[in-house]
Amino acid sequence: MSPIALRSNGNLTCMKVLLIGGTQFVGRAIAVEALSRGHHVTVLHRGVSTASGLDGAVVVTGDRDSDLSALASGEWDATVDVCGYRPHQVDLVADALGGRGGIHTFISTVSVYADDIAPGGDESSRFADLDVLSGLDVATCEITGETYGPLKVLAEQRVHARYNEALIIRPTYVIGPRDYTMRFPTWVQRCADGGVVEVPLPSDVAFQYIDAADQAQFIVDQLERRTSGTFNTAAPSVPFEQMIATLAAVVGGPDLELRWVEATDADAESGRFPLWSGSRSEAVLQIDASAAVALGLTCRPLAESARETLDWLISRGV
Repeated sequence: MSPIALRSNGNLTCMKVLLIGGTQFVGRAIAVEALSRGHHVTVLHRGVSTASGLDGAVVVTGDRDSDLSALASGEWDATVDVCGYRPHQVDLVADALGGRGGIHTFISTVSVYADDIAPGGDESSRFADLDVLSGLDVATCEITGETYGPLKVLAEQRVHARYNEALIIRPTYVIGPRDYTMRFPTWVQRCADGGVVEVPLPSDVAFQYIDAADQAQFIVDQLERRTSGTFNTAAPSVPFEQMIATLAAVVGGPDLELRWVEATDADAESGRFPLWSGSRSEAVLQIDASAAVALGLTCRPLAESARETLDWLISRGV
């Protein structure tokens, strides 16, 4: 392991950080945060997306499923795996690094929790049922709303099996500029365009978010402190209608009219109403993030995320 300089308070100052997937959204935010603090960042990606804006980073290409030869040499103080969705992918990275990756951070999800946990559940909440994966090849099966969480459960298990020190991050919906999923940006754009915007009923279903930049700051803080453990990352949960009302007030365009319409779970699944959880208020969107808050997680107001997301959309000419 390479030598690590220490601040007087014991935090790491200049680390070598490896990101498995660091050119888009969540990973890019972590890379930008680490670079801004003077850390040496290596980003492994497939070369599909651009690495622009990551000045100072070492960018290497590879495929986590078929070609990790770029990791055959080198040592890092910390590794952040942003795009691990299946258990075998965890093993492939661990094998490629051979103990040279330092503290391992795995970006998971609150979808690892069972749908019927109580609101306000913490990191010890019961996991999603793995029976949905029965009979499936977990290395190749389709990732759907049903299989996503259980696959992440298996991936987390492999993280614990392969690393003595691990930091596992379980975010809710991640929002902010550069969100390629376009779930939150879609609502920002609709409100900014003005006119009639249809909003689904029931309106009191839960919504919970974490801005990618706030999560990145928290993660890099913990890397510097050599923190291990599992943490939910989320701002306090709010009703969906409050999220929409905030967007309307902050970025609402001319003659904006919110028209509340009856909707079905099919509308949620089709993407017509992104971020809306359908006819139920999901407990996994009312998760307790107090453990992360105790270690310094801070969450910017939703209004700030909305403004920054609109600025990004405008910069793209949308």
